Amino acid sequence: MAHVAPTSHRRASRSSHRGHRSGDGPIQTTSWLGLTFAFVVGLVLTAQSHVGVHAAGITLLVMLVPITIGTFVAAFRQGVGSWKAALFTAVALAVTLLKFLF
Repeated sequence: MAHVAPTSHRRASRSSHRGHRSGDGPIQTTSWLGLTFAFVVGLVLTAQSHVGVHAAGITLLVMLVPITIGTFVAAFRQGVGSWKAALFTAVALAVTLLKFLF
């Protein structure tokens, strides 16, 4: 069993986080543009004929989908920031999802 330090020097835990909003502010434009750029790179990689490069592109896109959905959830909670950049990311996500479906 791991040793647990005595609680006398630890901060007290908060009883409730309901209604607590993060002070981080809205999603930064660079985050949106970075996600969009990563989607474009993933789509370019999947268009390549080399099996390893194609697989790397698919892996990148599969990892980006839940990250992007999480970013959109955080954006609706904290603020979107740049609507234009978020729209570009949404389009890139839609193209990726359509690519996987068809």
